[in-house]
Amino acid sequence: MNIKKSQLQISITYGLLSAIALLTLFPLLWLISTALKSPTENILQSPPQLWTSQPTLDNFTRVWESLPFGQYLYNSITVALLTVILNLLFCALAAYPLARLSFVGRNGISIAIISTIMIPFQIVMIPLYILTVQLRLTNSYLGMIFPSLASAFGIFLLRQAFMGVPKEIEEAARMDGTSELGLWWFVMLPAIRPALITLAIFVFIGAWSDFLWPLIVIQDETLYTLPLGVSKLAGTFSLDWRLVAAGSTISIVPVLLLFIFLQRFIVPTDTGSGVKG
Repeated sequence: MNIKKSQLQISITYGLLSAIALLTLFPLLWLISTALKSPTENILQSPPQLWTSQPTLDNFTRVWESLPFGQYLYNSITVALLTVILNLLFCALAAYPLARLSFVGRNGISIAIISTIMIPFQIVMIPLYILTVQLRLTNSYLGMIFPSLASAFGIFLLRQAFMGVPKEIEEAARMDGTSELGLWWFVMLPAIRPALITLAIFVFIGAWSDFLWPLIVIQDETLYTLPLGVSKLAGTFSLDWRLVAAGSTISIVPVLLLFIFLQRFIVPTDTGSGVKG
């Protein structure tokens, strides 16, 4: 009786999880379905039809040939990768002393940095834009990367990860004569690899999907990223949702591939496995 009750509970749990997953995936499935539909099919019918009777790739071909989507893709990849690299570097450099070094005001600085998470980007957007103009960074990759060089969330995440590394590992490295920079690079960073990969995914998705800031600092269309290119589709094709869906599908594929590739690395690292006592 207990076995049947347990199996029933498991079935109900899996059923609920499957329903939630399907509900979550529905917008993505509808987007892909719309991108594959031919001009003769009604994309606004009610209820929505996910399966297309006449699938076609012409929408993707028209989008790719009518606009320089290859250049947009290159720009997005360049901006996202540079943002990830610089953000991880600066956040790790800021988080390490806040977690592992003792100095006056350390806790106050940590609280001040964390409290900035509550400040919306729209509040600091104008000062950032003025500073970007003064530094002559408009119409450049660095101008798009500038607001994301470091983040309070990234510093907080890596600080917590650094604090979880056993002190015995740090002491052993110091006894071997490792410098502070060497300790940070060769010991501490490998120990918090899951946190670094998690932050990299968040930063990549944020940089890849950012629309507002590139729209403000970029006037040269050759530097447009994919979100700006997709928005341009609405005007180019008088709001043909099939083409907008095709462009949107192209823009989300790299993010999905990145997550699929990196998710296996987001696992706890047993940094204390070699520490006894």
